Amino acid sequence: MTALKSLLFFILAPGVVAGWLPLTLLRTGSQIQTGDFAYFAFPLWLLGLVMLFWSFWDFTFKGRGTPAPIDPPKEMIATGFYRYVRNPMYVGVMMILLGHFLWFGYWSLLIYASVVFIAFHIFVTGYEEPNLREKFGRSYEEYCKSVPRWIPRFR
Repeated sequence: MTALKSLLFFILAPGVVAGWLPLTLLRTGSQIQTGDFAYFAFPLWLLGLVMLFWSFWDFTFKGRGTPAPIDPPKEMIATGFYRYVRNPMYVGVMMILLGHFLWFGYWSLLIYASVVFIAFHIFVTGYEEPNLREKFGRSYEEYCKSVPRWIPRFR
């Protein structure tokens, strides 16, 4: 049942934010020619999707919960991409959105990506991190000291 809830959340949250909304509604307005940089969209899309799927898998099967805030994991996850960045799902979505901008070149996609990042940051710092500190205590504090919030650190 947890896997089904995670799949549903995957379709509703990142599916809408990184897929449906930018690809159906935001491909309008002025464009820039991104030239050869457009081809960077493919690795961004691929890595973003891998980060999302892997992180959803970890939440569901290692954390015994879902990425949805109403049914979070029962165990703290610090494996997989969580070893390098505290928010790999959000980073994965941002990579996908930047890939959309590079491929299609619409300024509206870049503005949308910026707004989404600001919303992610406010949600993470105002809701997620305080709740995780309360739930996991010192182990989460230590994790925060060694793993960056947004820009992955590879050791």
